[in-house]
Amino acid sequence: MNQFTGWKFYWYKHTLNTEKTTTDENYYTILIVTVSDGGLYWCRAGRGNPVYYTDYSDVLWINVTGERLWTSVSTDAICNLTVCSIGGSSSVSLIIRPNRTQHFSSESLSLSCEDHRNSTGWTVRRYTNTLETCPSSSVRSTGTESTCTITSLITSDTGVYWCESESGHKLHPVNISIHNGDVILYSPVHPVTEGDSLTLHCLYRDKNPSNLRAEFYKDGSEVQNQTTGDMMIISTVSKSHEGFYSCQHPERGASPKRWISVTASGDFEEKISVLKILSSLLAVCPYLIVTVVLVFKCYRLRGKTSV
Repeated sequence: MNQFTGWKFYWYKHTLNTEKTTTDENYYTILIVTVSDGGLYWCRAGRGNPVYYTDYSDVLWINVTGERLWTSVSTDAICNLTVCSIGGSSSVSLIIRPNRTQHFSSESLSLSCEDHRNSTGWTVRRYTNTLETCPSSSVRSTGTESTCTITSLITSDTGVYWCESESGHKLHPVNISIHNGDVILYSPVHPVTEGDSLTLHCLYRDKNPSNLRAEFYKDGSEVQNQTTGDMMIISTVSKSHEGFYSCQHPERGASPKRWISVTASGDFEEKISVLKILSSLLAVCPYLIVTVVLVFKCYRLRGKTSV
């Protein structure tokens, strides 16, 4: 929202009875996060008496695990067209066709849950305004794949989609957003790793626009020197490149914003491990120095005694 004076903010978490929390600020803080805080969240604002409410926000999936090293939060930790791991190995993957999170209305969309261990029972589920199985879901063509196909997208198809087992285990939540406009941003579904390259495209509803020139923005500021036509390339990604990205065509308009997440590379984690070892050695250095001095003195004293 652009202004907050006079508004109250309502925060919802999907449970059996849907929990609601009210704040005077436009943010909601959970001071100590536990695994039970994971789930589907959304919000809206209201003011006046009787209360005038805004529309609900998009739904966001917050994933909380007991392992600090697993950083899968919301939509940015989705592994697409690959096998993901959650606190171990997982043989289930979510496949999105076309492979992006932003889509034009009236387009078609297909999501599939594939199990590479040949087990059964995985289904595509979603949460838009209600929890439901994916509409127009096809019957499993094989025992290892469940496919959901939406032939003509509408804006109310915007929401969180994931794979769910018969026992209720959930994997790979991803936020899918549907737009009536003429411009969307094509970006990686999964987080980008430090050191890798990042390519963003400005996509148009009109497949042959007269002007392919697009401007790209990060956190509201125009990105310079990395754009060519309707494409932006960052050859070597660092943590500083993390943020909200969008693109704008001079005639067609702007795309919605998309959060690009950057994760640490294995080399970075290895450097952190080395630094931890060095810090441990430095912590015991005084004891090592004393030990070396005592050994040296004992050696000299022994030499004098022998003489």
